[in-house]
Amino acid sequence: MGHAKRRMNGKRETVVDVQGTVEDGFEPVRDAFVANFTGRGERGAAVAVYRHGRKVVDLWGGTKDGDASDAPDAAPWEAGTAQVIRSATKGIAALVPLLLHQRGQLDLDAPVGTYWPEFKAAGKERVLVRHLLTHRAGLPVLDTPLTPEQAIDGVSGPAAVAAQAPAWEPGTDHGYHAQTYSWLLGELVLRVTGRTLGSWIAEEISGPLGLDLWIGLPEAARSRVGRLAALDAPAAPAASGLRVRPKPAVADAYADPASLTSRAFGAISPAPDENAAAYRAAELPASAGIATARSLARCYAALIGAVDGHPRLFAPATLTLARTEESAGLDRTLLVNTRFGLGFMLHGPASPLLAPGSFGHPGRGGALACADPESGLAFGYVTNGMQRNVTADPRAQALLRATSRAAG
Repeated sequence: MGHAKRRMNGKRETVVDVQGTVEDGFEPVRDAFVANFTGRGERGAAVAVYRHGRKVVDLWGGTKDGDASDAPDAAPWEAGTAQVIRSATKGIAALVPLLLHQRGQLDLDAPVGTYWPEFKAAGKERVLVRHLLTHRAGLPVLDTPLTPEQAIDGVSGPAAVAAQAPAWEPGTDHGYHAQTYSWLLGELVLRVTGRTLGSWIAEEISGPLGLDLWIGLPEAARSRVGRLAALDAPAAPAASGLRVRPKPAVADAYADPASLTSRAFGAISPAPDENAAAYRAAELPASAGIATARSLARCYAALIGAVDGHPRLFAPATLTLARTEESAGLDRTLLVNTRFGLGFMLHGPASPLLAPGSFGHPGRGGALACADPESGLAFGYVTNGMQRNVTADPRAQALLRATSRAAG
Protein backbone atom coordinates (compact mmCIF):
# COMPACT_ATOMS: atom_id res chain seq x y z
CA MET A 1 0.00 0.00 0.00
CA GLY A 2 2.81 2.41 0.80
CA HIS A 3 5.95 3.21 2.72
CA ALA A 4 6.65 5.48 5.67
CA LYS A 5 10.01 6.73 6.89
CA ARG A 6 10.54 6.41 10.62
CA ARG A 7 13.45 8.05 12.40
CA MET A 8 15.29 5.60 14.64
CA ASN A 9 17.08 6.79 17.78
CA GLY A 10 17.22 10.30 16.31
CA LYS A 11 20.02 9.24 13.95
CA ARG A 12 18.74 7.47 10.87
CA GLU A 13 15.57 6.70 9.04
CA THR A 14 14.09 3.34 8.20
CA VAL A 15 11.31 2.58 5.78
CA VAL A 16 8.13 1.02 7.19
CA ASP A 17 5.97 -0.90 4.75
CA VAL A 18 2.28 -0.31 5.45
CA GLN A 19 0.00 -3.01 4.03
CA GLY A 20 -3.74 -3.57 3.80
CA THR A 21 -6.81 -1.81 2.51
CA VAL A 22 -9.04 1.17 3.21
CA GLU A 23 -12.35 1.91 1.57
CA ASP A 24 -12.98 5.25 -0.11
CA GLY A 25 -13.46 7.97 2.48
CA PHE A 26 -11.41 6.25 5.17
CA GLU A 27 -8.01 7.40 3.86
CA PRO A 28 -7.54 9.62 6.96
CA VAL A 29 -7.18 6.44 9.03
CA ARG A 30 -4.36 5.26 6.79
CA ASP A 31 -2.71 8.68 7.08
CA ALA A 32 -2.94 8.57 10.88
CA PHE A 33 -1.57 5.02 10.92
CA VAL A 34 1.42 6.08 8.83
CA ALA A 35 1.92 9.11 11.09
CA ASN A 36 2.17 6.81 14.09
CA PHE A 37 5.30 5.33 12.54
CA THR A 38 6.81 8.60 11.35
CA GLY A 39 6.03 10.72 14.40
CA ARG A 40 4.87 8.63 17.36
CA GLY A 41 7.52 5.95 17.55
CA GLU A 42 5.40 3.02 16.36
CA ARG A 43 7.35 -0.20 15.74
CA GLY A 44 4.72 -2.70 14.66
CA ALA A 45 0.94 -2.42 14.74
CA ALA A 46 -2.39 -3.04 13.07
CA VAL A 47 -5.71 -1.21 12.97
CA ALA A 48 -9.12 -2.29 11.68
CA VAL A 49 -12.52 -0.64 11.45
CA TYR A 50 -15.94 -2.06 10.68
CA ARG A 51 -18.97 0.04 9.80
CA HIS A 52 -22.46 -1.43 9.87
CA GLY A 53 -20.99 -4.92 9.91
CA ARG A 54 -18.64 -4.40 6.96
CA LYS A 55 -14.87 -4.03 7.14
CA VAL A 56 -13.74 -0.63 5.85
CA VAL A 57 -10.17 -0.43 7.23
CA ASP A 58 -7.62 -3.23 7.58
CA LEU A 59 -4.02 -2.03 7.92
CA TRP A 60 -0.78 -3.39 9.35
CA GLY A 61 2.88 -2.47 9.24
CA GLY A 62 6.28 -2.49 10.90
CA THR A 63 7.95 -5.44 12.56
CA LYS A 64 6.32 -8.40 14.28
CA ASP A 65 8.49 -8.14 17.40
CA GLY A 66 8.74 -4.88 19.34
CA ASP A 67 12.23 -5.71 20.58
CA ALA A 68 13.59 -6.40 17.09
CA SER A 69 12.56 -3.28 15.18
CA ASP A 70 16.16 -2.11 14.68
CA ALA A 71 17.34 -5.42 13.25
CA PRO A 72 17.79 -5.44 9.46
CA ASP A 73 16.40 -8.98 9.25
CA ALA A 74 13.47 -8.42 11.64
CA ALA A 75 10.34 -10.39 10.77
CA PRO A 76 7.62 -8.13 9.34
CA TRP A 77 4.19 -7.70 10.83
CA GLU A 78 1.94 -9.75 8.56
CA ALA A 79 -1.78 -9.88 7.90
CA GLY A 80 -2.28 -12.59 10.52
CA THR A 81 0.06 -11.26 13.21
CA ALA A 82 -1.60 -11.19 16.63
CA GLN A 83 -0.56 -9.45 19.83
CA VAL A 84 -1.12 -9.43 23.57
CA ILE A 85 -3.79 -6.79 24.19
CA ARG A 86 -3.37 -6.37 27.95
CA SER A 87 -6.47 -4.82 29.56
CA ALA A 88 -8.37 -4.61 26.30
CA THR A 89 -8.96 -8.25 27.28
CA LYS A 90 -11.35 -7.04 29.99
CA GLY A 91 -13.93 -5.90 27.46
CA ILE A 92 -13.81 -9.24 25.66
CA ALA A 93 -14.11 -11.09 28.99
CA ALA A 94 -17.14 -9.00 29.96
CA LEU A 95 -19.06 -10.43 27.00
CA VAL A 96 -19.36 -13.72 28.84
CA PRO A 97 -21.30 -12.65 31.97
CA LEU A 98 -23.42 -10.27 29.91
CA LEU A 99 -24.38 -12.98 27.43
CA LEU A 100 -24.98 -15.43 30.28
CA HIS A 101 -27.34 -12.85 31.78
CA GLN A 102 -29.00 -12.39 28.39
CA ARG A 103 -29.58 -16.16 28.24
CA GLY A 104 -31.05 -16.26 31.74
CA GLN A 105 -28.11 -18.15 33.27
CA LEU A 106 -26.70 -15.37 35.47
CA ASP A 107 -28.40 -12.78 37.69
CA LEU A 108 -26.38 -9.56 37.71
CA ASP A 109 -28.02 -8.47 40.96
CA ALA A 110 -27.37 -11.72 42.83
CA PRO A 111 -24.59 -11.93 45.42
CA VAL A 112 -21.46 -13.50 43.96
CA GLY A 113 -21.63 -16.01 46.82
CA THR A 114 -24.82 -17.44 45.30
CA TYR A 115 -22.66 -19.01 42.62
CA TRP A 116 -19.35 -19.17 44.48
CA PRO A 117 -19.99 -19.90 48.18
CA GLU A 118 -16.35 -19.53 49.29
CA PHE A 119 -16.40 -15.93 48.08
CA LYS A 120 -18.63 -14.88 50.99
CA ALA A 121 -15.62 -14.84 53.36
CA ALA A 122 -14.14 -11.69 54.90
CA GLY A 123 -17.25 -9.52 54.69
CA LYS A 124 -18.11 -10.06 51.02
CA GLU A 125 -21.61 -11.51 51.46
CA ARG A 126 -23.17 -8.46 49.77
CA VAL A 127 -20.83 -8.19 46.81
CA LEU A 128 -23.06 -8.45 43.73
CA VAL A 129 -22.17 -9.84 40.33
CA ARG A 130 -22.56 -6.36 38.83
CA HIS A 131 -19.96 -5.04 41.29
CA LEU A 132 -17.32 -7.29 39.70
CA LEU A 133 -18.06 -5.84 36.28
CA THR A 134 -18.08 -2.21 37.42
CA HIS A 135 -14.95 -2.26 39.62
CA ARG A 136 -17.06 -1.65 42.74
CA ALA A 137 -16.25 -4.89 44.60
CA GLY A 138 -13.48 -3.28 46.66
CA LEU A 139 -11.01 -5.99 45.68
CA PRO A 140 -8.31 -4.40 43.50
CA VAL A 141 -5.45 -5.56 45.75
CA LEU A 142 -4.25 -8.71 47.46
CA ASP A 143 -2.67 -8.64 50.92
CA THR A 144 -0.19 -11.21 49.61
CA PRO A 145 0.57 -10.83 45.90
CA LEU A 146 0.72 -13.94 43.77
CA THR A 147 3.82 -15.14 41.99
CA PRO A 148 3.60 -15.39 38.20
CA GLU A 149 3.32 -19.16 38.58
CA GLN A 150 0.46 -18.89 41.08
CA ALA A 151 -1.33 -16.32 38.94
CA ILE A 152 -1.78 -18.77 36.08
CA ASP A 153 -2.35 -22.05 37.94
CA GLY A 154 -6.14 -21.64 37.97
CA VAL A 155 -6.40 -22.22 41.73
CA SER A 156 -4.34 -19.69 43.66
CA GLY A 157 -5.96 -16.60 42.15
CA PRO A 158 -9.58 -17.55 42.88
CA ALA A 159 -8.60 -18.69 46.38
CA ALA A 160 -6.81 -15.41 47.05
CA VAL A 161 -9.69 -13.14 46.02
CA ALA A 162 -12.20 -15.35 47.86
CA ALA A 163 -10.21 -14.92 51.10
CA GLN A 164 -9.41 -11.22 50.59
CA ALA A 165 -11.19 -8.55 52.65
CA PRO A 166 -12.46 -5.56 50.63
CA ALA A 167 -10.43 -2.36 50.62
CA TRP A 168 -13.69 -0.37 50.89
CA GLU A 169 -17.33 -1.20 51.42
CA PRO A 170 -18.42 -2.99 48.24
CA GLY A 171 -20.81 -1.06 46.04
CA THR A 172 -20.02 2.35 47.53
CA ASP A 173 -17.14 3.42 45.28
CA HIS A 174 -15.06 2.24 42.35
CA GLY A 175 -11.40 1.52 41.74
CA TYR A 176 -9.91 -0.27 38.77
CA HIS A 177 -9.35 -3.99 39.43
CA ALA A 178 -6.27 -4.20 37.21
CA GLN A 179 -5.26 -7.81 37.92
CA THR A 180 -7.87 -9.30 40.27
CA TYR A 181 -10.51 -8.96 37.54
CA SER A 182 -8.93 -12.11 36.06
CA TRP A 183 -9.78 -14.37 38.97
CA LEU A 184 -13.06 -12.70 39.88
CA LEU A 185 -14.63 -13.09 36.44
CA GLY A 186 -12.84 -16.30 35.56
CA GLU A 187 -14.01 -18.19 38.63
CA LEU A 188 -17.54 -16.78 38.43
CA VAL A 189 -17.92 -18.03 34.85
CA LEU A 190 -16.48 -21.41 35.78
CA ARG A 191 -18.94 -21.80 38.66
CA VAL A 192 -21.91 -20.82 36.49
CA THR A 193 -21.09 -22.73 33.31
CA GLY A 194 -18.60 -25.43 34.21
CA ARG A 195 -16.35 -24.00 31.48
CA THR A 196 -13.38 -21.69 31.75
CA LEU A 197 -13.93 -18.19 30.45
CA GLY A 198 -11.35 -18.71 27.71
CA SER A 199 -13.06 -21.89 26.56
CA TRP A 200 -16.42 -20.13 26.53
CA ILE A 201 -15.02 -17.34 24.34
CA ALA A 202 -13.42 -19.87 21.96
CA GLU A 203 -16.55 -21.96 21.58
CA GLU A 204 -19.26 -19.30 21.64
CA ILE A 205 -17.59 -16.23 20.11
CA SER A 206 -14.26 -16.76 18.34
CA GLY A 207 -15.18 -20.03 16.66
CA PRO A 208 -18.55 -18.98 15.20
CA LEU A 209 -17.30 -15.54 14.12
CA GLY A 210 -13.97 -16.79 12.75
CA LEU A 211 -11.89 -14.65 15.10
CA ASP A 212 -8.21 -14.81 15.82
CA LEU A 213 -8.90 -13.90 19.43
CA TRP A 214 -7.93 -15.98 22.44
CA ILE A 215 -7.92 -15.86 26.21
CA GLY A 216 -5.53 -18.78 26.55
CA LEU A 217 -3.39 -19.03 23.41
CA PRO A 218 -3.41 -22.48 21.75
CA GLU A 219 -0.01 -23.91 20.89
CA ALA A 220 -0.90 -24.02 17.20
CA ALA A 221 -1.17 -20.19 17.13
CA ARG A 222 1.95 -19.46 19.17
CA SER A 223 4.17 -18.57 16.20
CA ARG A 224 1.76 -15.89 15.00
CA VAL A 225 2.13 -13.68 18.08
CA GLY A 226 4.67 -10.87 18.18
CA ARG A 227 6.76 -9.86 21.17
CA LEU A 228 5.99 -6.82 23.31
CA ALA A 229 8.64 -4.24 24.17
CA ALA A 230 8.70 -0.98 26.10
CA LEU A 231 8.44 2.16 24.00
CA ASP A 232 9.18 5.69 25.15
CA ALA A 233 6.41 8.16 24.43
CA PRO A 234 7.47 11.01 22.11
CA ALA A 235 7.19 14.56 23.30
CA ALA A 236 3.81 16.11 22.53
CA PRO A 237 3.90 18.98 20.03
CA ALA A 238 3.73 22.42 21.56
CA ALA A 239 0.18 23.56 22.33
CA SER A 240 -1.21 20.20 21.22
CA GLY A 241 -3.21 19.77 24.40
CA LEU A 242 -2.21 16.09 24.49
CA ARG A 243 -0.81 14.75 27.73
CA VAL A 244 1.48 11.77 27.09
CA ARG A 245 2.93 11.57 30.59
CA PRO A 246 0.94 11.24 33.82
CA LYS A 247 0.43 14.03 36.30
CA PRO A 248 3.00 14.03 39.13
CA ALA A 249 0.49 12.77 41.74
CA VAL A 250 -0.44 9.83 39.52
CA ALA A 251 3.21 9.06 38.75
CA ASP A 252 4.00 9.18 42.47
CA ALA A 253 1.22 6.68 43.20
CA TYR A 254 2.61 4.21 40.66
CA ALA A 255 6.07 4.63 42.19
CA ASP A 256 4.92 4.16 45.80
CA PRO A 257 4.82 0.41 46.56
CA ALA A 258 2.38 1.01 49.44
CA SER A 259 -0.21 2.88 47.35
CA LEU A 260 -3.41 1.20 46.30
CA THR A 261 -2.46 2.01 42.70
CA SER A 262 0.87 0.23 42.88
CA ARG A 263 -0.58 -2.70 44.82
CA ALA A 264 -3.41 -3.15 42.31
CA PHE A 265 -1.07 -3.42 39.36
CA GLY A 266 1.34 -5.43 41.52
CA ALA A 267 -1.13 -8.15 42.51
CA ILE A 268 1.20 -10.40 40.53
CA SER A 269 4.75 -9.94 41.76
CA PRO A 270 7.27 -9.93 40.25
CA ALA A 271 5.61 -8.77 37.06
CA PRO A 272 5.09 -11.68 34.68
CA ASP A 273 6.94 -12.04 31.40
CA GLU A 274 4.21 -11.26 28.87
CA ASN A 275 6.31 -12.78 26.08
CA ALA A 276 6.59 -16.15 27.83
CA ALA A 277 4.69 -19.08 26.32
CA ALA A 278 3.21 -20.07 29.70
CA TYR A 279 1.78 -16.59 30.29
CA ARG A 280 0.23 -16.43 26.84
CA ALA A 281 -1.33 -19.88 27.21
CA ALA A 282 -2.84 -18.93 30.58
CA GLU A 283 -6.39 -17.72 30.95
CA LEU A 284 -6.08 -14.29 32.55
CA PRO A 285 -9.20 -12.33 31.52
CA ALA A 286 -7.80 -9.07 32.93
CA SER A 287 -4.66 -8.86 30.88
CA ALA A 288 -3.50 -11.79 28.74
CA GLY A 289 -5.88 -11.84 25.80
CA ILE A 290 -4.31 -12.11 22.35
CA ALA A 291 -5.89 -10.91 19.13
CA THR A 292 -5.49 -9.32 15.75
CA ALA A 293 -6.88 -5.83 15.27
CA ARG A 294 -9.18 -7.24 12.62
CA SER A 295 -10.70 -9.71 15.08
CA LEU A 296 -11.16 -7.09 17.80
CA ALA A 297 -13.04 -4.83 15.40
CA ARG A 298 -15.10 -7.74 14.06
CA CYS A 299 -16.00 -8.87 17.58
CA TYR A 300 -17.22 -5.42 18.60
CA ALA A 301 -19.06 -5.07 15.29
CA ALA A 302 -20.93 -8.27 16.13
CA LEU A 303 -22.02 -6.82 19.47
CA ILE A 304 -23.91 -3.98 17.81
CA GLY A 305 -25.09 -5.50 14.54
CA ALA A 306 -25.10 -8.43 12.13
CA VAL A 307 -21.74 -9.40 10.58
CA ASP A 308 -21.55 -11.57 7.47
CA GLY A 309 -24.82 -13.28 8.21
CA HIS A 310 -24.10 -13.79 11.91
CA PRO A 311 -26.84 -12.29 14.07
CA ARG A 312 -26.07 -9.50 16.47
CA LEU A 313 -24.74 -10.81 19.79
CA PHE A 314 -26.15 -8.21 22.18
CA ALA A 315 -29.90 -7.87 22.48
CA PRO A 316 -30.98 -4.21 22.86
CA ALA A 317 -31.33 -4.58 26.64
CA THR A 318 -27.84 -6.07 26.93
CA LEU A 319 -26.34 -3.30 24.84
CA THR A 320 -27.98 -0.82 27.17
CA LEU A 321 -26.38 -2.56 30.16
CA ALA A 322 -22.96 -2.45 28.54
CA ARG A 323 -23.00 1.30 27.98
CA THR A 324 -25.11 2.66 30.83
CA GLU A 325 -22.95 4.39 33.41
CA GLU A 326 -22.56 2.38 36.63
CA SER A 327 -19.34 3.89 37.99
CA ALA A 328 -18.08 7.43 37.49
CA GLY A 329 -15.77 9.93 39.11
CA LEU A 330 -12.36 9.68 40.72
CA ASP A 331 -11.08 6.14 40.40
CA ARG A 332 -9.42 4.96 43.61
CA THR A 333 -6.84 2.98 41.67
CA LEU A 334 -6.11 5.07 38.58
CA LEU A 335 -6.50 8.45 40.36
CA VAL A 336 -8.26 9.96 37.35
CA ASN A 337 -11.95 10.27 36.56
CA THR A 338 -13.18 7.10 34.89
CA ARG A 339 -16.57 5.86 33.66
CA PHE A 340 -17.69 2.24 33.49
CA GLY A 341 -20.77 0.43 32.29
CA LEU A 342 -21.12 -3.28 32.98
CA GLY A 343 -17.68 -4.55 32.06
CA PHE A 344 -16.76 -1.77 29.65
CA MET A 345 -15.10 1.61 29.90
CA LEU A 346 -17.26 4.42 28.60
CA HIS A 347 -16.29 7.50 26.62
CA GLY A 348 -14.83 10.24 28.80
CA PRO A 349 -11.77 12.47 29.31
CA ALA A 350 -9.63 9.66 30.73
CA SER A 351 -10.43 7.31 27.87
CA PRO A 352 -11.90 9.04 24.82
CA LEU A 353 -13.60 6.61 22.46
CA LEU A 354 -15.41 7.14 19.17
CA ALA A 355 -18.37 9.17 20.47
CA PRO A 356 -20.32 9.85 23.67
CA GLY A 357 -22.33 6.62 23.33
CA SER A 358 -19.28 4.42 22.73
CA PHE A 359 -18.16 1.53 24.91
CA GLY A 360 -14.99 -0.56 24.86
CA HIS A 361 -11.72 -1.03 26.70
CA PRO A 362 -8.13 0.14 26.34
CA GLY A 363 -5.06 -1.90 27.18
CA ARG A 364 -2.26 -0.41 29.21
CA GLY A 365 0.45 0.72 26.81
CA GLY A 366 -1.56 0.95 23.60
CA ALA A 367 -4.22 -1.56 22.54
CA LEU A 368 -7.83 -0.44 22.19
CA ALA A 369 -11.15 -1.88 21.06
CA CYS A 370 -14.54 -0.17 21.09
CA ALA A 371 -17.84 0.32 19.29
CA ASP A 372 -20.31 3.13 18.73
CA PRO A 373 -23.84 1.88 18.06
CA GLU A 374 -25.10 5.21 16.71
CA SER A 375 -22.56 5.39 13.88
CA GLY A 376 -22.26 1.62 13.46
CA LEU A 377 -18.48 1.84 13.92
CA ALA A 378 -16.32 -0.83 15.56
CA PHE A 379 -12.60 -0.27 16.06
CA GLY A 380 -9.59 -2.42 16.94
CA TYR A 381 -5.93 -1.46 17.38
CA VAL A 382 -3.00 -3.60 18.54
CA THR A 383 0.69 -2.76 18.88
CA ASN A 384 3.94 -4.30 20.05
CA GLY A 385 5.35 -1.04 21.45
CA MET A 386 4.14 -0.47 25.01
CA GLN A 387 4.12 3.20 25.99
CA ARG A 388 3.71 4.34 29.59
CA ASN A 389 0.00 5.04 29.58
CA VAL A 390 -3.06 3.27 30.91
CA THR A 391 -6.25 4.59 29.33
CA ALA A 392 -5.44 6.97 26.44
CA ASP A 393 -2.54 6.09 24.15
CA PRO A 394 -1.62 8.89 21.68
CA ARG A 395 -1.37 6.44 18.74
CA ALA A 396 -4.77 4.89 19.39
CA GLN A 397 -6.32 8.31 19.96
CA ALA A 398 -4.99 9.59 16.63
CA LEU A 399 -6.56 6.61 14.88
CA LEU A 400 -9.87 7.08 16.69
CA ARG A 401 -10.05 10.74 15.70
CA ALA A 402 -9.29 9.86 12.09
CA THR A 403 -11.97 7.17 12.12
CA SER A 404 -14.58 9.55 13.48
CA ARG A 405 -13.68 12.21 10.88
CA ALA A 406 -13.83 9.69 8.05
CA ALA A 407 -17.23 8.41 9.14
CA GLY A 408 -18.61 11.93 9.24
